[in-house]
Amino acid sequence: MTVRQPRYSKEEFARRGDEIYESQVRSQVESGNHGKIVAIDLETGAFEVDVSEVVACNRLEARYPDAQIWIVRVGSRHVRRFGGRTKRAV
Repeated sequence: MTVRQPRYSKEEFARRGDEIYESQVRSQVESGNHGKIVAIDLETGAFEVDVSEVVACNRLEARYPDAQIWIVRVGSRHVRRFGGRTKRAV
């Protein structure tokens, strides 16, 4: 099994991922996919949507075996949340 090496620094990886999501992907996935995961190949702009990170990434890697994958949750700034949640006053 070949270990894939990152082609970008962490900062460049994040910048490219966010840019592709905002400029190419968001308008295509926003409706009807709230909370789902979008896996994006930073090289091609190809993407897959699923409720599971693993499934979305596996489908994308099946199409692009050397994909550099950035993951976004539709409608959220975060893919995962750690720690407690504070209650909002209504």
